[in-house]
Amino acid sequence: MEYLDILILILSFVIFLAIGVPIAYSIGLSAILTMIISIDIIPSFTTLSQRIATALDSFALLAIPFFIFAGQLMNRGGIAVRLIDFAKVLVGRLPGGLAFVNIMANMLFGAISGSAAASASAIGGFMHPRMVKEGYDKAFSASVNITSATTGLTIPPSNILIVYSLASGGVSIAALFIAGYVPGILTGLALMGVAAAFAYRKNYPVGEKAGLKESLIKFLQAIPSLLLLVIVIGGILAGIFTATEASAVAVLYTFILAMIYKEIKIKDLPDIILKTVGITAIVMLLVGTSMGLSWVLSYENIPQEISASLLSVSDNPIVILLIINIILLLVGVFMDMTPAVLIFTPIFLPIVTTQLGLDPIHFGIIMVLNLSVGLCTPPVGSLLFIGCSVADVGIGQVVKPLLPLFIAMILVLLVITYVPELSLWLPRMFGF
Repeated sequence: MEYLDILILILSFVIFLAIGVPIAYSIGLSAILTMIISIDIIPSFTTLSQRIATALDSFALLAIPFFIFAGQLMNRGGIAVRLIDFAKVLVGRLPGGLAFVNIMANMLFGAISGSAAASASAIGGFMHPRMVKEGYDKAFSASVNITSATTGLTIPPSNILIVYSLASGGVSIAALFIAGYVPGILTGLALMGVAAAFAYRKNYPVGEKAGLKESLIKFLQAIPSLLLLVIVIGGILAGIFTATEASAVAVLYTFILAMIYKEIKIKDLPDIILKTVGITAIVMLLVGTSMGLSWVLSYENIPQEISASLLSVSDNPIVILLIINIILLLVGVFMDMTPAVLIFTPIFLPIVTTQLGLDPIHFGIIMVLNLSVGLCTPPVGSLLFIGCSVADVGIGQVVKPLLPLFIAMILVLLVITYVPELSLWLPRMFGF
C-alpha cells in the first residue's frame, strides 16, 4: 500500500504537469490524491488546508512581498541604467567589454533587487541592443544575460534563500545572505572567463576608455543605488533590524530613490503594486502547496527511503553529494526553483547534515546554485524565456552559446560543494 501511495504521488504530479496544469495546482492536487489513498477524503482536504495555512503563517515570509515590491520599483526607477554605466567604467575596456558589463550589471542589479527575473528583463533590455549594435552575436548576448541573471539569487538579498530558511526549519536568513557573496561572485567571474574566451575568438570590440572625470561621475551616480546593499545587509549584521524588517526598509529607500530620479510618478504606483501582488500570490501559493506536499512526503517516509537508498549506493560523502547534485540538476530542468527548494530540502537536508556533517548554510547555497542552472533550461526555465523574449531570439538559437556558460556554472557548483569554506568563512567571521 505504501508503494502505491508513492506511485500515485509521482504519476499524478507528472501527468498534471504534462497536461499543462500550473505547477502550484499540480503539487496540491498530487498531495490530495495521495492523502485520499492513505487517509480518507475529508481528512485529506482538512489536513492539506491546515498545512498550507501553517506554512504561510510565518513572519520571515513577509520579506518576500517587500523584496518583490522593491524589485519592481528598481525595474522602473532608473537604477538599472546607472548600474550599467558604473559597470562600463569598471570592465568596459576588457576583451568582450559589453559582455562583461552585462554580467557585472546583472550581479549588481540582481543583488540589489533580489530578483533574477527582474534583472534579466531590466539589464537585458538595456544591454542587448547595445551589444548587437557593436557587432555581438544576438544569441551570445542573450545567453550571457540569461546565465548572469542567476547571480542575484545567491548574492543577497535573495528571496529564494528566505524560502530555503523556511524549508530548512529556521536556518538564519542573515547567515545565508552573507554566505551567498563568495559563490555568487565566483559564478560571475566564471561567466566572465567564458565571455572573454568567446570575445577573443570572435574578435569582439573593446569599449572606449572612460576618462577620470566621467568615471567619477558614473561612480557618484551609482552610489545611491549601491548604498541599498550597505543599508540592508549592514543593518541586518549590526542588529538594527531583522531580514524581514530590512525588506520594508529596502522598499522605502528604493521608493525615495525612484522619486529623486523622477523615473516613477505617483500614478505609476497602482500598476507596480498590482504586479507585486500578482507575483506574491503566485509565490505564496507555491510555498503553501509545496509545504503541504512536503508533509505528505514525510508522512509516507519518503525522505527516509531516499536516504537509505543513497547510503546503500555509497557511504563516500563525495559520491553522495555528486548524486544529490545530479538529482537536483535534473529536478531543476522540470520544476521551478521555489517548489523544488521547498520539496527537496526536507528530503536531502537530513541526509547531508546527519550522515555527511554538512552545515545547513552550506547546503542551502549548494541548492540555490544548482537549481539556478534549471532556470536557464527548457521546459520551465523562466530566465531562458525572459532572456530570449528580451533579445527576440529563438530558444534553439541560444542552446550552443549557453553550453559553455552552463559548464562554467556547474564547475563553480562543484567547487562550492566540495570546498565548504568558500560559503562558510564569511558567516563565521560575523559570528554565525
